[in-house]
Amino acid sequence: MPENPTTPAAKRPTDAALGTGVGRVLLLVYGTFALSASARALVQISTHFSEAPLAYLLSALAGAVYIAATIGLAVGGTRGRLIALVGCTIELIGVLIVGTLSIADAVAFPDDTVWSRYGSGYGYVPLILPFIGLWWIWRHRPDRAG
Repeated sequence: MPENPTTPAAKRPTDAALGTGVGRVLLLVYGTFALSASARALVQISTHFSEAPLAYLLSALAGAVYIAATIGLAVGGTRGRLIALVGCTIELIGVLIVGTLSIADAVAFPDDTVWSRYGSGYGYVPLILPFIGLWWIWRHRPDRAG
């Protein structure tokens, strides 16, 4: 049976690729970071917020960004891709800015965030992950000709 040209975006092959191979691993890593960064921020903010408010609020921001990217990648389609694109872009900018500031002004960051020192506490995965996420979104974008 031929494919219906009105097939929803979520059913197109570019979105189906997320559920296999590298796409599945990418979604798993983003989901893990969404959970770990959010949980870390919740514990930090609720137990000793006054010790490093900037670092803990940045941890919460990182958690929110990872949640958004995870949801965008999982949803797929035009809207999901846009959410993931914005999330991965903010993640990249955040890890570069926070990483640089945490090295340049260690006093402002008495406790680590996910993005401190470019994610060194997480094996630099926070630095590499947005590049992979953005590459994945670009590589699996809908065909403009069709």
